[in-house]
Parts: sequence; structure tokens; C-alpha cells
Amino acid sequence: MPWEKGSDMTEAGPGERIEDQSLGELVAQASSGISKLIRAEISLAKMELKVDARKAVIGGALFFVSLAVFAPVIIFLGLALAYGLMELFDMWAWLAFLTVALTYVAVAVLLGVVGVLVVKRIRGAQRTRRTLGDLPKAWQHESDKPAIAQTD
Repeated sequence: MPWEKGSDMTEAGPGERIEDQSLGELVAQASSGISKLIRAEISLAKMELKVDARKAVIGGALFFVSLAVFAPVIIFLGLALAYGLMELFDMWAWLAFLTVALTYVAVAVLLGVVGVLVVKRIRGAQRTRRTLGDLPKAWQHESDKPAIAQTD
């Protein structure tokens, strides 16, 4: 029976047609569907953001560990390069070290620009934004559209 606990009045029963439902039941059914849709969208957004956040944390941690390991190597390579320039090209010591330092600056600027370009390409929660963009179209009724298209 519809009034018994646990029965769902928002769906048509086995021998009942949806046309036989009252307006209140149909509104309740639509409201329930919208509520489920919104919960699903929120769940999808959370899932996508968690995945993106996890990747960002792991990537950042690996990046900083690699810097910590590689930093002393860079120092020793710079010293070797400066002494090599002094020996091969008979450069003054200050000029050899300045050349190495300017080379490091150029490489750092190049890597920084590439890093900024990579970060700008992050597009988190794409599916959520796409499906949220479809919601207004789903709720628009045929009679809501203008009869004559406006032109500029």
C-alpha cells in the first residue's frame, strides 16, 4: 500500500501507468532525480579533484627530492666546467666562472618558462565541467525557446 512505511509513491507500480500518478508524485519524482543528479555531479567532481591532487602531490614531492639529490651534482659540474674553460681556452678564472653562472641562469629561465607552460595546461575536473554545462540544456523545455531568433 502507498501509505505503508517503505513504499515509494514516486514511481509507477507494476500495474500502474505513469499517467495515473498525481502531479505531486511526478514533482517528487523529478525532485528526487535532480537531487540524485546533483549528488552524482558532486561525487564526480570530488573524485576527479582527488586524483588531480594526488598526482600533484606525488609529482611535487618527486621533483623536490630530485632537486635535493641533483643540487650537489650541479655544483661539482659547474666547478669542473669552469676549470675546464680555464684550461682549454686559457680563460681568466673570473671569466670562466661567470660564463658557467650565466649558462646556469639561461638554463634556469628556460626550465622556468617550460614549467609555467606545463602548469597552465592543467585542466582539472573536465568531465564535471562538461556535464554541469549540459544541465541547463536538459532542464530547458521546448516552449522556453524563443519563437523568432534574434539577429544582431
